Amino acid sequence: MEKVDEIVKLALSEDISSYDITTENVFTSEHNSIAIITAKQDGVIAGLGVFKRVFYLIDSEIEFKEYFKDGDFVKNNNIIMEIKGSTISLLKAERTALNFLQRLSGIATMSKRYCEKVKNYSVKITDTRKTTPGLRHLEKYAVRVGGASNHRYNLSDGVLIKDNHIKACGGIKKAVEKVRGKIPHTIKIEVETENLESVREAIESGADIIMLDNMSLDKMKEAVEFIAKRALVEASGNVTLEKIEDIAKTGVDIISSGSLTHSVKAMDISMRIK
Repeated sequence: MEKVDEIVKLALSEDISSYDITTENVFTSEHNSIAIITAKQDGVIAGLGVFKRVFYLIDSEIEFKEYFKDGDFVKNNNIIMEIKGSTISLLKAERTALNFLQRLSGIATMSKRYCEKVKNYSVKITDTRKTTPGLRHLEKYAVRVGGASNHRYNLSDGVLIKDNHIKACGGIKKAVEKVRGKIPHTIKIEVETENLESVREAIESGADIIMLDNMSLDKMKEAVEFIAKRALVEASGNVTLEKIEDIAKTGVDIISSGSLTHSVKAMDISMRIK
């Protein structure tokens, strides 16, 4: 809750620098209203707790009547929630609260679509670190709500030796040897590869996870056959909803996609005073 409040307070400070010059000059503090939160398209709801927290930090006396919970699929025109309280408070919190709910629901909806595409394959869909600065905690939560999984939360969570590490270090083998000598034995090592030669080097170096970065489907399939379960195989790079099933067919264990978070369209959700 502390992390959520930190994010919410920052967002509110962007939207209300001192006071709401329109609302607070139209209504008195005694004026109350009921607001209806409605889905304007089909999708998966995520972020209701954050949504409510925005209103609570504006006015702890606002009352909520919820008809859905995070993870539920809603259809166009479904009423998600009713809110009752001070009209000033409702209108001050409206935009910030909707921004969170729309963004997180968009991510959950996209994550659900990706998972549905590969539901007949034994592959895990994960996000990446390509998140909105400051919102990673919430966006990775929304990915999970949609049924997908999280990759590393941050650079401290796991070893991922990428192309720039390899170039600067002088090769995969050197990079793996250096990091292996310094990390706990409980931490797995993942190596990014761009071709079959680098896949071979990663296997010879004892990598636990091998990322196939921007490889063609044919090369992915060849790499999976060569690795032959000696390491987990992750496909990444230019993963789209249209291509994901074909990628799953290659036999990879994990498919990671930045598009779950970095280019998702916010779900259309409205708030209307009753």
